Amino acid sequence: MSTRKTFDVGRDSKSGQFITVEEAERRPNTTTVERVPKSGYGDTKNK
Repeated sequence: MSTRKTFDVGRDSKSGQFITVEEAERRPNTTTVERVPKSGYGDTKNK
């Protein structure tokens, strides 16, 4: 089984600050849980 190439982060929708995923799941109305690519797996590599 392969590992994921992203990891989850929580973000406050009002301020944009990163928060823990657990905190984001407790406040679903004002937060989102996003997936961020791990280092080396983003789309900003030079071709």
